[in-house]
Amino acid sequence: MLALACVAGQGAQAQLFGDDQARQAILDLRQRFDQSVTAQNRLVEENTQMRRSLLDLQQQIESLRGELARGRGQEEQFTRDIGELKRAQTGQQQTLEERLRRLESSEASRASNDAAASTAAPTASAAAPALPASDAGDKRDYDAALAVFRAGDFKGAQTGFASFIKRYPRSSLAPSALFWLGNAQYATRDYKEAITNFRSLLTASPNHQRAPEAMLSIANCQIELKDSRAARATLESLVKTYPQSEAAQAGRERLSRLK
Repeated sequence: MLALACVAGQGAQAQLFGDDQARQAILDLRQRFDQSVTAQNRLVEENTQMRRSLLDLQQQIESLRGELARGRGQEEQFTRDIGELKRAQTGQQQTLEERLRRLESSEASRASNDAAASTAAPTASAAAPALPASDAGDKRDYDAALAVFRAGDFKGAQTGFASFIKRYPRSSLAPSALFWLGNAQYATRDYKEAITNFRSLLTASPNHQRAPEAMLSIANCQIELKDSRAARATLESLVKTYPQSEAAQAGRERLSRLK
């Protein structure tokens, strides 16, 4: 019996020792499981943060693409604006040159007619008072200012024509000087002063051969100043006042395009 008791006691101790190992194994397994869950949660969080970062990066890329597209659009618009400006400047230069050619032609014709009239009837000058003796150089000064204008020195032409008008206010060339002074100011984009001088011409000499062109030039200045309503009124007045002039014809075309 004693031997059996000893054997039974040894079996109980072995069973107790086995249960402790099993519990420790379970605890180790749980610990490893918890560590695995923690690591997995950390990976999920890192994955979420990475997705957010990728989304932010994608949004930044889309924003940069939009800015690039807008920049390209602005560059194309700038290129178009430069082209339109160059074409407008070329058109203005051609218009000024054409006006100058017409003026020179008309003045040459008038000079020829005056010379013929002077030869045929030398006493007829009594009907129209001549310029004062001090104004004998008005033609010379006028031609000098016109040469400066034709050379493209519009600032210098403004000085020359303004000086001419101040020095020879009663000269028969004063209306033409006002006309070219306004054109020189138009060429330098001094539109308000140009309008003032064109209107001075119309007030002083409404029947002058340059009056229709002066009125058309006023409308052009108003268009450049973005005053479409005033430009339309000026063009309508031009067509009504000088219906047979070339300027009136150009005015009708611009009225049809004016918004």
